[in-house]
Amino acid sequence: MPSLAPGSRLEGKVAIVTGASSGFGAAIAQRFASEGAKVLLADISVSAGEAIAATHPSSLVFEQVDVTKAEDWRRAVARAVELFGRVDVLVNNAGVTYRNKPTLEVTEEEWERVFNVNVRGIFLGSQAFVARVLEQGGGGSMINISSTGATRPRPGLVWYNASKGAVSNATKGLAAEYGPHNIRVNTVAPLLSATPLFSQFTGMPDTLENRAKFVGNVPLGRLTEPDDVANICLYLASEEGRFISGTEMVIDGGKCI
Repeated sequence: MPSLAPGSRLEGKVAIVTGASSGFGAAIAQRFASEGAKVLLADISVSAGEAIAATHPSSLVFEQVDVTKAEDWRRAVARAVELFGRVDVLVNNAGVTYRNKPTLEVTEEEWERVFNVNVRGIFLGSQAFVARVLEQGGGGSMINISSTGATRPRPGLVWYNASKGAVSNATKGLAAEYGPHNIRVNTVAPLLSATPLFSQFTGMPDTLENRAKFVGNVPLGRLTEPDDVANICLYLASEEGRFISGTEMVIDGGKCI
């Protein structure tokens, strides 16, 4: 599905998008740029991140960031302010999982990695972003990418789903706490997308038959596309979403009905 026609819905806004070198993050960053935003692409992958930045060189800048490190977050926010003068939007998109498998087979290392990236990353990001926005006098939008697994957990990815449940819960608390400063915090919860991670998330081999079986349970008949997520993030980042806070926007084609 092609992106919507470009415009100026984010004109004058500055955003940081994590996990922006591919997938949802890349689509979000490029969509924001097409609507007038200046965007800092924060990702651990240098070559892929720089390639995405090159698609909109006047609006996108890459910064290597490990979201589990507080010093990287401080540097990313400082760089955005240095380049563009302020920060208005943060999209916490970076996330990891492990292969769908019996929970008793999940290792401590896998558990720690999932919670470090998916939860600690947003903890550190919110600390750095909110502190800067408050310095600016308030007003901003933080968007946390969660998952349908946060509210509809299934066997095999128990601790991944639990990490996303923490994201969704923290989002509501942050929205309540910082709403008086006009800082909006929302969650976007996508269904599985058509990526090479299909087998990791489903525990099934990535075959046409298995994809068809999974899609057969989705009323709208397909998996999530990056533009689906980018477009809802655009709405939440723009003034059109100025009275939306503490919500979970489920992007699943009706799967969780």
